Amino acid sequence: MSEQNRSNARRLQVLRAVVEDYVHSREPVGSKALVERHGLGVSAATVRNDMAALEEDGLIVAPHTSAGRIPTEKGYRFFVDRIQEVKPLSAAERRAIHTLLDGADSIDDVLAKTVRALAQVTRQVAVIQVPRPDGARVRHVEIVDLGPGQALVILITTTGVVQQRVVSLPEGMSEDDIAMIRRSLLSLVSGLDLREAAGLAVTVEALVPPSLRSAAGEIARVVTDLATAGVRDRMVMAGAANLARSQQDFEGNITPLLEALEEQVLLLKLLAEMEQDSSGVAVRIGSENAGTGLNGASVVASGYGPGNNSMIGVLGPTRMDYPGSIGAVRAIARYLSRILSA
Repeated sequence: MSEQNRSNARRLQVLRAVVEDYVHSREPVGSKALVERHGLGVSAATVRNDMAALEEDGLIVAPHTSAGRIPTEKGYRFFVDRIQEVKPLSAAERRAIHTLLDGADSIDDVLAKTVRALAQVTRQVAVIQVPRPDGARVRHVEIVDLGPGQALVILITTTGVVQQRVVSLPEGMSEDDIAMIRRSLLSLVSGLDLREAAGLAVTVEALVPPSLRSAAGEIARVVTDLATAGVRDRMVMAGAANLARSQQDFEGNITPLLEALEEQVLLLKLLAEMEQDSSGVAVRIGSENAGTGLNGASVVASGYGPGNNSMIGVLGPTRMDYPGSIGAVRAIARYLSRILSA
């Protein structure tokens, strides 16, 4: 290996050490600390020279007048593009995920538990793109009487998705009244494509006695909403409270990030645009997320399901444990794909 190649390899090692220490401590990293903690095999003076070269290349920067340095966005990108090993899930983490997901009883339940598990493992905000139910049809509609003035409307699709919502009904309705509305609805929408069901449900009022038309109309509107939601791009999120621990990484202002999370359209668009590498992972850092409200954040995502067309990932500050996040996202995406294909 030439002297130049040895120098470049050592500088990458120094950059990796700066990233790891800063992610762990949130404090600027100095050359003396690097030599003491990482066994670089060279003097502090050599490390200082390497840090000066990294700073000249825009990979690290001094946040204030101290001897310490922190990674820049460019530095994080350089580091991420050269990650050779990711952190595997521990045996305890794998057992916890298996235990959590083995008890799921529907696709929606699987996705909700998966995203919660990912948030717990990574201590970041976890998001999952709900797969579009291509070809999904109405399998069943159930209406459960919850007592005076309320009922639970449940829509079950042929793809196993279960959606439900509470609806207010006129008091005094009997179980027979509710059963009649349910039978009338099923006669209209059972077996239909969700889009067709959404359009036809509202015609149920013509199939019931005048005294039940108001209640039937309310229930039909709920069924329409549930069917429409079933064909709309949406995502499930968990771990938003983890942002509180990282607030200072966003210069004390996490409002734009919270707004971007609330406005799911932009985040879904970002996930759809992310290109996965050969290992099945995509990473966007800081300003690479321009136009989404996530300029100060990093996103790590991976595809899952048939064709890996739906995405699962985490987002958090650029000061992120990238090897750990990449390993967790990739492992959980693969495990989720196995569950959904079983």
